[in-house]
Amino acid sequence: MFQFDLLSLVFVALILLGAVANIFYSSGYLPHIERKVHYQVHYFAFIFSMLGVVVSANALVFLFFWELMSLTSWQLILTEVKEKSTIKAAQFYFIMTHFGFVFLLLFFLIVTDGNLEIGFADMKLIASTFAYPTLLFFFLILGFLSKAGAVPLHVWLPYAHPAAPSPVSALMSGVMLKVAIYGMFRFLFDVLYPWPLEWGIVILTLGALSSLIGVLYALSEHDIKALLANHSIENIGIILIGFAMGMIFDSLGLYTLSTFAFIAALFHTFNHMSFKSLLFMGAGSILHQTDTKDMQKYGGLIKAMPITGVTFLIAAISISALPPSNGFLSEWMIFQSMLSSSYIDTVSLKLAIPFAIFALAMTGGLAIACFVKAYGITFLGLHRSTNAKHAHEVNLLMKIGMVLMALVVVSLMLFTPLYIKYFDNVFVSLSHISVYDKIFPEGVWHMHSVGINGGIVSPVILLFSLVGITLLMLFAYKVFNVKTRVHNTWACGYKTSKKTQYSSTGFAGPIRRFFNWLYKADEHLTKETIAGHTSKFNSSHYEVHVKPLFEDVFYNNIAKAVNYISYWVYRLAHFEQTRYSAMIFNILLVVLFSYRIFSHEFSWATSVLEFFVMMISIKVLIIGDKR
Repeated sequence: MFQFDLLSLVFVALILLGAVANIFYSSGYLPHIERKVHYQVHYFAFIFSMLGVVVSANALVFLFFWELMSLTSWQLILTEVKEKSTIKAAQFYFIMTHFGFVFLLLFFLIVTDGNLEIGFADMKLIASTFAYPTLLFFFLILGFLSKAGAVPLHVWLPYAHPAAPSPVSALMSGVMLKVAIYGMFRFLFDVLYPWPLEWGIVILTLGALSSLIGVLYALSEHDIKALLANHSIENIGIILIGFAMGMIFDSLGLYTLSTFAFIAALFHTFNHMSFKSLLFMGAGSILHQTDTKDMQKYGGLIKAMPITGVTFLIAAISISALPPSNGFLSEWMIFQSMLSSSYIDTVSLKLAIPFAIFALAMTGGLAIACFVKAYGITFLGLHRSTNAKHAHEVNLLMKIGMVLMALVVVSLMLFTPLYIKYFDNVFVSLSHISVYDKIFPEGVWHMHSVGINGGIVSPVILLFSLVGITLLMLFAYKVFNVKTRVHNTWACGYKTSKKTQYSSTGFAGPIRRFFNWLYKADEHLTKETIAGHTSKFNSSHYEVHVKPLFEDVFYNNIAKAVNYISYWVYRLAHFEQTRYSAMIFNILLVVLFSYRIFSHEFSWATSVLEFFVMMISIKVLIIGDKR
């Protein structure tokens, strides 16, 4: 029923690292929640369910805890229903999470032959005899990536995370998404191994698209929690890139590079858990003090909320992959794994890997720009609203939660060799070779790539250098007695105010215009005129709304098609019972024919015969004669 191997234990450690600090933060946040009992029951059940998923030993227990995780998180989103948008977000999340559940159920029904209580090793034996392993692969990634939030199944994240209470947002983004990554590790290794090269290329493409699209939409956001939710899409994409490179190298027999890439993916999984949890905690503290998620109404909060500001800065540096942070180290490893593939002579990889390198490089630059915007607009400058002006630091428990999570972020940087040693042992237990001694051949001072002509980075030396330079500058400042001069700010003859500062909209303007083909933004400018003269006005107001491309192009059209088919079936059921019965009969034929194809060997002659039988049945029983 349960298992505690190294893969399970490493994700148990991830969940506990994310949950312990969150429990402190949640306890401090609790007085501001009206439905306290509802929240606490579902909150602890949510944590318990995630632990249950990663230690499950058979499909039945796994699916039970997976569904419990989905239902408890859905109820947590509905904790504070103050706006209709919260209900819409919860409905969207419920639909998407059960969309994925259907594919997981199909996967398990096939690989268990209907006996959901068998272990994973027995599943592998059944899966190896299945005629269409690629179908199992797509069932698996549709099930898990819909929960992880990868493109194009990402659309629920920017709705659900902002609607949930901030401790829940931190758990969902920081921890729950990683449970889906665990599912991919567990079942691709334990059930579907070995893999063809094409599977890795599919995941690599999805990861590259997720990383680039996620950061582009994050950069255009004004809602601080929606911005962080879009960055979750970006970082899931980065994890998938590392995961895909591990699969690709394994398929090509390059096992040293494969383990290195998988360690990079697992390392970034831990890193994203730490800094994204901390960022959502910081966003929740700001939201609690200013009563708004709109960054345009923040500003100058570093003076009133120093602990929130410092911990948010630590997380922002890490997610921006600035050296020597833990985020930099894991992304460096992923870059090195891709650059190590330059000598591979496969046409599909010569297209997919350069695209992934381009996407990851663009993602890194745009992420820095995004968090310069997020931190600068939020914490620096002048107050942009009355609430921001009167904000103060949050209570002790919330501060303890943020400081503890900041320590987790710092520990992932300071003790990188220990984490990588643990991750290396995980993949050794999964029958991969050890690469720890090749990553750290000279001790912990230098970190090596395992590829040919690979790079070297020295995170400890980088850290000591930065600290040393900073201390040297402070020493010089004191020794030379540098005087501080205070003057009124001058802006080319204009008096500065909150309205003359850079806004979130203005900061992202150049990038938004460059990627206008993706954003399809609606822009509105209104002016207050004087006596009807449009050239003379007291004030103006500019708004821009970015259209969600995937929703407009993909999901809305699917919804329209489902509504049309539902209406057509409704008419058949109520007004044309004979044709409705015939349709049910034909659906049964499809199910029976599909079962034969999936359970036995494919036969062109039989399939063609079955196709003509279906067409005749549809023509005679459903369409009939047109008169």
